[in-house]
Amino acid sequence: MKLVSKLIQQFVRNNIRNPKYRWALIVGSLLYLVSPLDFAPDFMPVLGWLDDGMVITLLASELSQFLIERRNAGKGETVTASAQTVDTTVLG
Repeated sequence: MKLVSKLIQQFVRNNIRNPKYRWALIVGSLLYLVSPLDFAPDFMPVLGWLDDGMVITLLASELSQFLIERRNAGKGETVTASAQTVDTTVLG
């Protein structure tokens, strides 16, 4: 079970939390929240609220990460992705 959890966390960290997909997640989350269609309809007492809660949590984490990176970039600090390295050498 720990292996599955680590694999899911690694997938999320490497793919979903990638900055180039951040806007797609933010816009998709907002569209899901305002659309009348749900994975689990809200008339189901607990399941209907859980899917919305997960989407709101994802939206809040992505927005906060975006704001933190933007603030750090404004201060001139280096912003790097958590699981990626960037080669800054110039070939010439």
